[in-house]
Order: sequence, then structure tokens, then C-alpha cells
Amino acid sequence: MVITDDAGTAVTQASIRWAEVPRVMRSLEMQARLASVACLLVDAVVFVVATPDLHAPVRIGALLGIVCVDAALALPARYSASVAGIHAVAAIGLAVVLHSTPEADLDLVGTVIAAYRAGAWLKGRWSIGALSVLATAAVISQLVADPADLLSVVTEMMKDACIPWLVGRYTSGRRAYITELRHNRENELREATAAGEMAVVRVRASIARDLHDVISHHVSAIGVHAGAARINLAAKPEFADMGIMDSLASVEQSSRSAMSDLRRMLDILHGHSDSTSQPGLGNLDELFDGVRRSGLATRFRVSGTRRGLPESIDVALYQITQEMLTNALRYGNGETVDVVLHFGDTEVVLIARNGIGAPAERGDRPSTGRGLAGIRSRAALFGGTVSHGPDPAGKTWETKVSVYYGASPSGESV
Repeated sequence: MVITDDAGTAVTQASIRWAEVPRVMRSLEMQARLASVACLLVDAVVFVVATPDLHAPVRIGALLGIVCVDAALALPARYSASVAGIHAVAAIGLAVVLHSTPEADLDLVGTVIAAYRAGAWLKGRWSIGALSVLATAAVISQLVADPADLLSVVTEMMKDACIPWLVGRYTSGRRAYITELRHNRENELREATAAGEMAVVRVRASIARDLHDVISHHVSAIGVHAGAARINLAAKPEFADMGIMDSLASVEQSSRSAMSDLRRMLDILHGHSDSTSQPGLGNLDELFDGVRRSGLATRFRVSGTRRGLPESIDVALYQITQEMLTNALRYGNGETVDVVLHFGDTEVVLIARNGIGAPAERGDRPSTGRGLAGIRSRAALFGGTVSHGPDPAGKTWETKVSVYYGASPSGESV
């Protein structure tokens, strides 16, 4: 069933997504390293420019500390709590070192990134804990730098800890929301697909039930009654007529063929299709025998080098021939139908010619065009072409079908 194919597709897509995980992880790790290097360079340059009068040993030690804590930003996301703690300690230490300098409230970009990571990657108490540590460090650092400026204390706490953390939380929440929407959409599509497939199964079952209970019953009854009539006539030679006997035998054969086709169609509707059971070009003789028993003389000729065809094309050509003969029986003059099967290098050509019947001979049956439409649709499946129409004299109808089994004129392989 199609459901199995969709399930296999879903599994394949999931496998592809899992296979992409290592590549995505490597990309995230590279981005973290780039962010770490950028913060390191910015903080180092700002510190060196802002502290020209600081004692050399203290200056070098503080610079190394800044480099180390910013380098920690390259660690995986699971270490975000530790990174936040390291930056909190570094912020307080830097405030103590710069307490007596003009740049006592020097800020580090790395601290902002650490707060963002804590909001984006940490969950629950770990995230709240990291925020608390960073906010406390921001407050202490500002109090060390200028204990009298309470407004700056609040501002630094919001700027260095709370706002980056909130942005990280927003980013994480938005990502989770989008993921949830995507999963819900995928679930809805799977459910809709499953519902559609179940509807198709129910419709197929209904059609199969009608075919089995109604049409197959009538076709079987036709065969039974034709056989009974033939046997009864054979028992009464005075009423027997060879033409009638042949017609009854043809009806029996046609009913058996129809029952075989019905069983094959029922198998297809029930999802148990077996293409090997479908008739192909090797069954044309049986098809022509049935037409001849109906009173229509049939001539068949094969030209070119006969080749093995793909099974789908073989079956389609048989069905096209069947439709051609049906049209000849219904709308022809009832005399002769000539069928030619020509094998070329890249195509096989099927031609049927029959006389055009007068309206009285056809019983004034107008053509519905369904037969020709069926021929065109079958040929189109294989890039084939169909032409049909009367000859210039208006006495012979020709239907010509070309089906490609090699390379089509467009260059595509069929």
C-alpha cells in the first residue's frame, strides 16, 4: 500500500536529518570559536588602550585573564553555566584591578555573550542561577567602581546580564516554537495523507465490491446461458446452425476473458496487482481468434526485427490493440480489419485499418471518443504518438500508434 511507501519515505527523511547532525554540530562549534576570538580581540584591544598607565605586571596578568575567560566562550553549550561563572568572577576581579584608574567601570563584551549563552542554552534553575551570578557580579563591579552611583548599578546589571540573558531566552523560545510548528505541520500532513489513503482504500473496496457483486454476476450469467444454449442446440441437430453455434462459443469465450479481466482488476483494487498475469503481445492470437468468431475477418502481420519489450509497454500495446479491434467491431463495416505491428530501432508502430461502416450498418451508434482517448493516454505514458482518421476516399479508417522503447525524439530515455 502507499502508506508503506510514505512510511519508508518518512524514515528516509528522518535518517537524512540525523545524518546531518554532525555537520550542523561542526558548524555550531566553528561559530562559537569565531565568537570567542572576536570577543577576545575586542576586549584585549579595549583593555590595552584604556589602561596605558597600569603597572606592567598587573596589566599583563589582567590581559591574560581576559584572554582566558573569553577563550572559554568556545566551549560547548553544555558548559554555559561554568562560562557564566568564570565571567562573573573575571568582572569582579577586573573591577578590583581598575578601582584606582580612570576606567574603573570597564565592560567586557565577553560577559555580554556569556549572559546570552546562559539564556539561550541553559534551562530551568541552571539558567536562572547563571543569570543571578552574572547580575550579582555586575552589581558588585559597579559598586567597587563607584558606590555612590546607584543608577549606574542598575544600568550595568541590566546591560551586562539581564538584557543579554532575555535575548538568549527569546531566541531559544522562538527556535523551540518554530520547531514545534514544524513538527505539528509534519504530523498534520502525515495524518492528512493517511486519511486520504484510507479514503482511496475505501473507494477501491467499494468499487471492487460492486464489480464482484454486480458486474461479475451478470458476465458469469452470460457465459452460463450461452453455454447452455449451445449445448441445447447441439442436442437438436434440426435447429442447430453453425453460425449460431460459433457465435454462442464466441460469447462463452468472451465472457471467460471478461471474468479473467475482472479478477485481475479486483486484485489491483485490493492492492494485490500481479503484472505478470496481464496479457501482452504474446496473447494477440487469442484476441484475434475471438474477433474472428464474432464474424470480423482479421489479418495480422509483423514487420521488422521482433524485439523484447519492457513488460509495461508489452501490456499497453495489447490493450491498445484490443481497443482498436473493439472500435472496428462497433463502427466498422464488419468486413475486414488489418493489423500491422512494426518493430523499429527505437520504436514500435501499431497500425489498424478497417472499412468505415454506413450509419445503418452501425445502427446509428455515435462515437463517444472514449476508445481513442484511452489509446492516447496509454501511448502517452511512454512518450508515444497517436494519429487516426479516414483515408482521402473516406472508405478506410486508420489508427496508428507509435510507442518508443529506446530514446524518444526529444532524446529522453523511455
